[in-house]
Amino acid sequence: MREITYVEAIREALAQKMAEDPTVFLIGEDIGVYGGAFGATAGLIQQFGEERVIDTPISEAGIAGACIGAALTGMRPVGEIQFMDFVTLSMEQLVLQAAKIRFMFGGKAKVPFVLRMPGGSGTGAAAQHSESLENWFVHVPGLKVVMPSTPYDAKGLLIAAIEDDNPVIFVEHKLLYKIKGPVPEEMYRIPLGKSHVVREGKDLTVVATSVMVQRALQAAEQLQAEGIEIEIIDPRTLRPLDDEPIIRSVKKTGRALVVHEAVKMGGFGGEIVARIVESEAFDYLEAPVRRLAGLDIPIPYNRTLEYHAVPQVENIVEEARKLVKGVY
Repeated sequence: MREITYVEAIREALAQKMAEDPTVFLIGEDIGVYGGAFGATAGLIQQFGEERVIDTPISEAGIAGACIGAALTGMRPVGEIQFMDFVTLSMEQLVLQAAKIRFMFGGKAKVPFVLRMPGGSGTGAAAQHSESLENWFVHVPGLKVVMPSTPYDAKGLLIAAIEDDNPVIFVEHKLLYKIKGPVPEEMYRIPLGKSHVVREGKDLTVVATSVMVQRALQAAEQLQAEGIEIEIIDPRTLRPLDDEPIIRSVKKTGRALVVHEAVKMGGFGGEIVARIVESEAFDYLEAPVRRLAGLDIPIPYNRTLEYHAVPQVENIVEEARKLVKGVY
């Protein structure tokens, strides 16, 4: 199978859905001639025209509001927030409007749109352009939250998200845009709400999201040399969450480590830990469930400090080693 980058997989999903469905259009800042801040929409305005690839003023609230209004009239917009941090400016539209309309109208109205946004640190973009705010949205009933970790998942999940009849927050980590992986040329869908067992193991369950999946895989190679086999599970969709593979894995390994980039306080890892200890997997635990997350600080501009502000491969190796060897 051919290999393409994560950002190419995003672009291909958008192009294929736009070609198939005339109700799909793109809207956001600099997504037209400029092709988006990270190149995800490059060439699409030439292919589909200005009426379907719409450049907007600098107004995140306007982007979100336009998506909601268009979705209510039967369109399937895909909005882009240039950096995830700026989605803060559209929270009223997303939380008070988009998430609640279908419920409050008894299902007679639906709001099918996707809001794409690059999140995470690692590019030296400092505190206002490097945040991981996904759990803000996980907390809101009515929104779906997706975080692909591979090019294959990025394409399949984005196509499924565009076809979903609910608002979907689609989080793309900036460091993943350049990674390559096998991606079919034809259209395919990965159902939302299905976790993926990325790697099988017997000694420890590692639940990781987004870029941390790639770091967990690198950690697994190092740990394997020490005789430690970790099982890696990628939820892929944070809401709705498919916790059955996680619980099944913890029952097998007896140990669990949750890894995400967002700060630990109020982060997604807390939900995973709760799901494990509230399930039958609790009786199989041989060690406390641990969380490995970002430090409780804004992301620093200094590259060395930025590196140490979020989990890296060596941190995953160290935490996994402690859990398996029982040295806590």
